Amino acid sequence: MFTSVDDVSARLAATGYLASPAVATTVFLADRLGKPLLVEGPAGVGKTELAKAVAEVAGARLVRLQCYEGVDEARALYEWNHAKQLLRISAGRDESWDEARTDIFSEEFLLPRPLLTAIRGDDPKVLLIDETDKADVEVEGLLLEVLSDFQVTVPELGTITASRRPFVVLTSNASRELSEALRRRCLFLHIGFPDEQLERRIVRLKVPGLDAALAESVVRVVGALRAMDLRKVPSVAETIDWARTLLALGADTLDESVVRDTLGVLLKHQDDVLKAEAKLDLDAL
Repeated sequence: MFTSVDDVSARLAATGYLASPAVATTVFLADRLGKPLLVEGPAGVGKTELAKAVAEVAGARLVRLQCYEGVDEARALYEWNHAKQLLRISAGRDESWDEARTDIFSEEFLLPRPLLTAIRGDDPKVLLIDETDKADVEVEGLLLEVLSDFQVTVPELGTITASRRPFVVLTSNASRELSEALRRRCLFLHIGFPDEQLERRIVRLKVPGLDAALAESVVRVVGALRAMDLRKVPSVAETIDWARTLLALGADTLDESVVRDTLGVLLKHQDDVLKAEAKLDLDAL
């Protein structure tokens, strides 16, 4: 998909995703080497958005597996349309079981889920396995099979092998440790909070009506909040939300009143709000 690291940066930027050199380099290598990309980092720093931007750049279909506790093979890989199978069996009452079985376990009755969808067909796809760390450990075994050979075995149909491998992005908030076997199959990328210069560029891009001086103040205040010992520090997504809030309120500058009234956009816990009100010194920024 990409000819160079600079090509990655330029094309992602055209979609509105400003990538650091480390991000652009790792995306280029994942594409060139054909390896899955494991992206870790705190929530709201652009891990999921990276997969969406790559899909847009490539003109590929984004196939998303949202992981959660309890997600199983049926939700991730495939399942059979049992209701349709029962109707088919009812309609063919005079058939033997062997005749009916051959029919009901066919493509017509198969419900492909994200993993199977991603490896079938010749169209370009980006497979996003989002919040992998929220899935049970057992699901990792399934991912290992798919990401090792890009093939899936459906007992009734045989082995389905990808004719065109998808670009794979796995994201993790590191709420639990992923297995070494899964990590070995991936290129690793950690996306942390951007430096002030990059975050200013992101804010100006996402909130084009915001004054440059106010954007700089927003980033500085957010940086000061991240330096505090908070339960949840503001993410990049919340920085953008705050900038949009200030624009909607018609604020030209940041003063104590404006900051105090809008802290709920940045901070999601009352004890964090109280701590910020007590410690945040706008004059020192």
